This record gives sequence, structure tokens and C-alpha cells, in this order.
Amino acid sequence: MAAQALELLREVSRLEAPLEELRALHSVLQTLPLSELREQAAEMRLGPLFSLLNENHREQTTLCVSILERLLQAVEPVHVARNLGADLQRGLTHPDDSVKILTLSQVGRIVENSDAVTEILNNAELLKQIIYCIGGDNLSVAKAAIKSLSRISLTQAGLEALFESNLLDDLKRVMKTNDIVRYRVYELIVEISSVSPESLTYCTTSGLVTQLLRELTGEDVLVRATCIEMVTSLAYTHHGRQYLAQEGVIDQISNIIVGADSDPFSSFYLPGFVKFFGNLAIMDSPQQICERYPIFVEKVFEMTESQDPTMIGVAVDTIGILGSNVEGKQVLQKTGTRFERLLMKIGYQAKNASTELKIRCLDAISSIFYISPEQQTDDLLRMTESWFSSLSRDPLELFRGISNQPFPELHCAALKVFTAIANQPWAQKLMFNSPGFVEYVMDRSVEHDKASKDAKYELVKALANSKTIAEIFGNPNYLRLRTYLSEGPYYVKPISTTAVEGAE
Repeated sequence: MAAQALELLREVSRLEAPLEELRALHSVLQTLPLSELREQAAEMRLGPLFSLLNENHREQTTLCVSILERLLQAVEPVHVARNLGADLQRGLTHPDDSVKILTLSQVGRIVENSDAVTEILNNAELLKQIIYCIGGDNLSVAKAAIKSLSRISLTQAGLEALFESNLLDDLKRVMKTNDIVRYRVYELIVEISSVSPESLTYCTTSGLVTQLLRELTGEDVLVRATCIEMVTSLAYTHHGRQYLAQEGVIDQISNIIVGADSDPFSSFYLPGFVKFFGNLAIMDSPQQICERYPIFVEKVFEMTESQDPTMIGVAVDTIGILGSNVEGKQVLQKTGTRFERLLMKIGYQAKNASTELKIRCLDAISSIFYISPEQQTDDLLRMTESWFSSLSRDPLELFRGISNQPFPELHCAALKVFTAIANQPWAQKLMFNSPGFVEYVMDRSVEHDKASKDAKYELVKALANSKTIAEIFGNPNYLRLRTYLSEGPYYVKPISTTAVEGAE
């Protein structure tokens, strides 16, 4: 069959309008194993197929793209880079986006291969066309181009090719296409900057990082909202955070939050700015960030009082992030009764808000209340027990009620709350003393979908692996938990049938 494919490929290259042969070749390739194609790869002449892409014929182009996708999988990336460079170049300027995506997928293979990537770095025209793909209307094409350029920039040679040549001018030219394309270029620059301090230096020297930061702190509120997401991505790296601090950007963001009260349009950018500080706190030190930028904590508490579900959601998410480690929990504890009132609001929203906000509240509660066994102290356990009682009059019943609602996402989110507190003795006592709760945990018939079964299994595992569970739940219940654990999440109890003599 591979020989038949080769013969058809030769036939295609000889004809001017080989539509029937293309259809036949396409059909043969559907059933041909890739291993057989690889054996014949050396004999394949793919140039003629690329040239057929230039014809203004829809079906012919579609067939050629599909055939090339299959055949190129059998060809080594180095061979593609060395022998099909001109074809790739033409593919990137083709009016049909499917041809661009095919070409960029090959570029993607080449840049992942250390031997092949040098071929691309020596082809300035090809690199230029990849850059111009960022400016197209098709998002898939732009994303593939960004991914390839980001990958190229992982090497010193790639950084030099992109930032120390005319390609930088091409990048700046593409940015001027429109706002959307400008943000795409910023996305690329942030991706490259995040790799290492050296990569960041290349990007800052280019002037593009400075331009992004200027837009972040500018007057356009919609631009601010977009730019803060990218700056937050940069802040995920240690060298990125250092740079932002040295440039005074973190102080500027804090000052903008301070002035947000007098800005009627602050709702556009405030959620992103608050998220930025939430992520900053958890990546560095919650205590240091909250002490240095008190407006951050103040604004989070303020946002929970909002009537706007978007603001409440961001505040709840941020509290969840902040409370996800012990230092963050201690920062929240220092706010005293104010945090207890906030917990009451989160408990209320978990019961009464929209499904989406309920899930965000439950996720935040899970994050706030979880303490790993090795970090548990008497003080921390007293703190989480006190917090739990602030959520509602009967928090355990509240979450059990939510878990009984016919929505798998809510059910799983409520189970996550139980799992978060399952290794804490005070919570185990609450569960044991709550009528029917132990039976509810053991009952497999409650969960019907895979996600719910997995979530219940995690709860059982957290309980069964706790050192205090046997003492609090009693040995018989402890053994039932161990049995559930050993049977796995998807165990179904066999139904025994008794044969009755004479029954039909």
C-alpha cells in the first residue's frame, strides 16, 4: 500500500490538474500506517504537492493540506527544514488559513528539534513571515506563530535572531496593525521574558516591556484591564517580580488601587489589579505584601461588600489564594472579627448565590481551611475551628445540603470542603456527631458520575489516612473507610441472585 501511495504521489507531480489522483492518494493514506510511510520517506517528493496549494481551487487545496499533514508526519523535522524551507515560506503567505496552520505546525516540529531549529534561525525571511502571522485575523494562526517564536527564543541564538536584527522592527511594525495584535505581541514578549533573567533583559532592551508597563499605568481603563493580566504572568517568575519591584511598577499598581474609589470606571481594571496582588502575596510572602500594601487587603474586604457578583467573585478567589498557606491564614487571622464577618458573607453566598459563585466560594473555603498534617498546631486547629463556626449556624449541614443538590459541580465542590477539613480532629468530631454523616460518607449510591466518585474517594482517603480517625470514628467505622479505600472509587457491590426452583 505504501508503494501505491508513492506511485500516486509521482502521478500527482506529473499532472497539471490531478484532482482524481489527489482523491485516490487521500483515500489510500487514511488506512496506511505511519510506520510504512516512514520507511518510504526518503523517496517522497513533496514539493509538487506544495506547489498545488498555489492553485485557486478549494477542493484541491483542502486535499493537499490533508495529504501533506499525513505525509509530513513521516518526514524528519531536519529534512523538512533543509529541503522545504521555500515551500514553508510560501505557505505562511498563503491566503487560505488552513495552509498557514499546516505550515506553522511544521515550524512547530522544527523548533522543537535542536538539529532542525538552526535551519530556521538562518532563514530570516521565514522568521519574518512567522512574525507577520501574528497580525492575521485567524487566532489559531496567531497562536501557533507566537508559540513557535517563543520556542525559538529559548536559545541564545534565537534571542539574538529576534532581538538583534531587523526582525525586531518587523515585530514593532506588526504591533501597529491594531490593539488586538499589539496585545498578542505583548503576550509573546511576556512569554519570552518569563524564561530567564537573560531573556527579560533582551525584552526590556527592545523597549517592548517598557511600552507594556506604560500602557498598564496609562489612562485607558480597558487597556489597563488587558495589560494587568500579562504583567501578572510576568510576576509568576522571581526575576519578573524583581524587575517589577525595581521599576516601581508594584507601587504604581498599589497607588492606582488607592485612587480607584474616585474613578467611576475602576470596575473595569480593579479585579485584575487585586488578583495581581493576590498572586504576588502567595508567591512571595503574604505577610510582607499585605504589610507593605495594606490597600490590597482593604480593597479585598471592601469588594466582598459589593453588589456586583464579579467583584465578590474576585474577592472570594483572592481570599482563597491568600489563605492557601499558613502564613496567609495568619495574615487573615490578624484582621480579627472583620475576617469572621467576611466568612459569614462567604457562607451566605455559598448557599444563595449563582451556581458559578457558589462553586468559587466553596473552592475558597476549601483553600482557607486546609492544613497539611505536618503543619497542624493547636493554635492553627483552634483558629480553623473558630473560622468554621463563623460560616453559618450549622456549617456541616450547609455543605451537606449543597452536596445533595443535583449539580455535579456543586456536589464535588462541597465534597472538597469536607476533604479539606477531614484531617482535623475538631472536624472529625463534628462529622461523627452529625446524624447520618458517617453513612453519607460510606454510601456509594449518592455519586453517579466519575468526577463525583473521585471527589468522594478523596474524602474517604483523607479520613482513612488521618492518625486520629480510628479514635474519633471508632474502629468499626475506621475499618469501613479502609475497605472503601482498598475497593477504589468505582467499586460496585455485586448483586446476589438466588435461583428458585421452577422459576422461569
